[in-house]
Amino acid sequence: MPDRFATQSVHAGEERRKPYGAVTTPIVQASTYTFSNTAEIVAFMQRKEAGEPPLRDEYGRYGNPTQRAAERKIAALEGAEEALLFASGMAAITTTLLALLSRGDHVVLTAGVYRRSAEFARDYLPRWGVESTVVPIDDPTALAAALRPSTRLILAETPTNPYLRVLDLERTAALALQHGILTAVDSTFATPINLRPLAYGFDLVFHSATKYLGGHNDLLAGAVIGSRALLGRIAAARGVLGGVGGPHDAYLLLRGMKTLALRVQRQNETALRMATFLEKHPAVQRVYYPGLPSHPDHEVARRQLAGFGGVVSFEVDGDLEATGRFVDRLQVPYVGPTLGGVESIVQQQALFISLDPEKRRAAGLADNLVRYAVGLEDAEDLIADLEQALAGI
Repeated sequence: MPDRFATQSVHAGEERRKPYGAVTTPIVQASTYTFSNTAEIVAFMQRKEAGEPPLRDEYGRYGNPTQRAAERKIAALEGAEEALLFASGMAAITTTLLALLSRGDHVVLTAGVYRRSAEFARDYLPRWGVESTVVPIDDPTALAAALRPSTRLILAETPTNPYLRVLDLERTAALALQHGILTAVDSTFATPINLRPLAYGFDLVFHSATKYLGGHNDLLAGAVIGSRALLGRIAAARGVLGGVGGPHDAYLLLRGMKTLALRVQRQNETALRMATFLEKHPAVQRVYYPGLPSHPDHEVARRQLAGFGGVVSFEVDGDLEATGRFVDRLQVPYVGPTLGGVESIVQQQALFISLDPEKRRAAGLADNLVRYAVGLEDAEDLIADLEQALAGI
């Protein structure tokens, strides 16, 4: 199979000849898979106990044919040996951490990781005797200083939400390799089209497949991608913890990924045009977009990303109430908490954290910050809509 992204998005991971001659991979809506006889069970168990890939399914919590097709496609897009599908991105992250960490271990997080990932490390991992440290995303000296003999994992996100900070993956991976530490990165905002972290030496990649991979705001799924050896340990934990993705979501995910390359390319182009427009507007104080030279990580982004992504964050010239009026004046995007779909979605992110101003400040989110996740609408329409809304501040 050719390895260009558009071709992989359409064909990778799926059987060329499908049941009934169908062009799409079917939904196998089954929880239980039967065996013809005892000999077939023995042969199945021999492969399973030898650690060999299964040739068939046993029970829905351990896998599903539709799910496996989605996993193969994600692995191909990331240039990886394997991928595992989960019920959500957080299920992928928490299951991986529980599978790879033990009492007495230490994990380092770079600042800006998804707040629920940080919450799990801060509030839940200590219950099992696992400690964590948070370091700045752009300070390799602080990262090196945070490492301990007990450090087992560096967990990062790039680009981050909502300020779109970009981690130097190559430098981080080299440091981790020097100390024998595993590396994992949440690459949801980048997608495999803009970034393949494994090519920079990272061990594991996470995606909230709910976002760009699905692309239509109609499914919930997550994935972890990496080597067969590492994912074998995580798959065993998934079977115990039960966070497996369902066949219908897997089918929707397969459908969504067929247009991934086209969608991300369009969102890259529109977001860069929008960020350039916003940076010049007098009613905008600051724009956060790694494709702009004004972004603190622009040089790293240019070196590392094939595209700068479909999210633009910016601070309008106003307070909490004025920013809310601006959001309410927008006519094209929906107001909501997600991203990556064909519909543009905007949010005043501070309000999704707390109505308490002290809690918002503690979270590092300005009251006038807006996160705009670009969809597939015409760029001229989105920019004209921004212009009329900004005029009302």
